[in-house]
Amino acid sequence: MKQHLYINGRRVETKEYRTLRSPYSGEVIAEVAEASTADVDAAVQAALEARPAMRALPSHRRAAILEKLAVLLEERKDEAARLIALEAAKPIKTALAEIDRTVQTYKFAAEEAKRIHGETVPMDAAPGGEGRLAYTVKEPVGVVGAITPFNFPMNLVAHKVGPAIAAGNTVVLKPAEQTPLSAYLLAELLEEAGLPAGALNVVSGDGRVAGDRLVTDPRVNFITFTGSPAVGTEIRSKAGLKRVTLELGSNSAVIIDSGTDIDAIVPRCVSGAFSNQGQVCISLQRIYVLEDCYDEFTDKFIKAAQKLHIGDPLDPDTDVSALISAKDVQRVQEWIGEAASMGAVVALGGEADGPVLKPTVLLQVDPQASVSCREVFAPLVVIERVASVDEAVGRVNASIYGLQAGIYTRDIANALNAADRLHVGGVMINDIPTFRVDHMPYGGVKQSGIGREGVKYAVEEMLEVKLIVINRQ
Repeated sequence: MKQHLYINGRRVETKEYRTLRSPYSGEVIAEVAEASTADVDAAVQAALEARPAMRALPSHRRAAILEKLAVLLEERKDEAARLIALEAAKPIKTALAEIDRTVQTYKFAAEEAKRIHGETVPMDAAPGGEGRLAYTVKEPVGVVGAITPFNFPMNLVAHKVGPAIAAGNTVVLKPAEQTPLSAYLLAELLEEAGLPAGALNVVSGDGRVAGDRLVTDPRVNFITFTGSPAVGTEIRSKAGLKRVTLELGSNSAVIIDSGTDIDAIVPRCVSGAFSNQGQVCISLQRIYVLEDCYDEFTDKFIKAAQKLHIGDPLDPDTDVSALISAKDVQRVQEWIGEAASMGAVVALGGEADGPVLKPTVLLQVDPQASVSCREVFAPLVVIERVASVDEAVGRVNASIYGLQAGIYTRDIANALNAADRLHVGGVMINDIPTFRVDHMPYGGVKQSGIGREGVKYAVEEMLEVKLIVINRQ
């Protein structure tokens, strides 16, 4: 299979193609186009020329296109999920769940397309404003550059493309190098749904080439990026006066208070730590457990983790499969070795079986170890004993990240005090930090990024406010 670029509603050949292989089996999946700077320029030009058509498209038409996209994706759910399992090694049952969420995300986007409105402004609230009628309208920001990661190759794309279309913008999408095929499937479905040519353009390839060109192009008005803090910082420095939304790293934590029903929460915590091999921005990486339930929680957590099925992502029984690359397997094993050398106990896992890192549980970890203070992005979790909820909150806040955190407690005072003091973008009370539904505001503080996603909130980011004042005198 040879996958070309998608520019101005056409499949476009380019000079270079890269062999795309399955992270799990190593088999060749496709030959994928590597966009040059000239290709990106052409995609941006197509998006620029499509702006008048998208701006003129009434909101009910934008909504209808997104609704049709949701229907088409639902019809091809099995195909789309298999594509994700092949290119990202995401277990097929998790991939199917991602498609369900993606369908829901586009439905939310269709609804938000019809809710864009301004407001009247009481000009006579200030002296000199008498006799004037004022109102605001919200207009599309223009060309949106969307740069997306590998871990949710359809749903995180939906969180950028859906709101952009709902707001009447045009898009140049640069998908992750390992997961471009699902982005090209989206382009095919949107074409079928009736999106005007040039409103969505897809350019796969090297981030240093295609991504940089997109970020620095003055014709691009807005950049939305999900990825590492290092790349996000670089994007912000290069973007100039462009508006940006950056969804960056995390090492999310949960607090387990005294009196918590351990049997009820262990399966949820295991899922939060190991779903999609831990390659989730809000994956549960750190668990802080009060002393009186630490031993019970740790023992039951490890026993539950031992039951996870490891193997082929296309096997419907698989819970954990390959990491996205061999380099990541090596990196995480080095981090585990570092933690062990600093006194950590490897209570479970720590080894790799080819491209698969076995579910790993570390205890007694030095807070300065990489597995504790950096984003692991792997099936690894650190469980630590704490003397109080206050201590746990302090340990959570000590991180350079602040995306989401959770606390399990039966004490409403502890819950509300923790919610007030945790310096994160979202606090989940009696749930893991890995919880997300697609219409809620989602984003972080500190090195976890700036701006908010969640369809309504992303739409607002992608609109400009214009004031109109009529002097009636």
